[in-house]
Amino acid sequence: MNYQSLYKSICNHMLALSIISLAACDGVQGEQQALAIAQSLMPSDPIVAEVYQRSCRNCHTVMATGAPLAGDKDKWADLIAESGKSGLVENVINGKGGMPPLGLCMECDLNDFSKLIEFMAQQ
Repeated sequence: MNYQSLYKSICNHMLALSIISLAACDGVQGEQQALAIAQSLMPSDPIVAEVYQRSCRNCHTVMATGAPLAGDKDKWADLIAESGKSGLVENVINGKGGMPPLGLCMECDLNDFSKLIEFMAQQ
């Protein structure tokens, strides 16, 4: 291998690493922005806000829980397309993954769960 081809190979590897690094930064910035949005949202209806604050917010504003973040419209749109809103309500009732049955809201009814999903999906 001559110096010119070695130089070209090194430059190509450095370019690839730079692109990967930039993509990772964009991903981190996107995650941080989604997290900031999730943590800033609160339902305008005081009753829904109280339930959200007590039963939903602790998981739906923390990335480490794996729960879809409140306000992450793309993620929620995918979930709604996959399961339908009624399917998501069923997931809340029965529990799914790390979410306990009823999302720890024992007094909530189907309408409450629907309103909470609509809020978190920002619909």
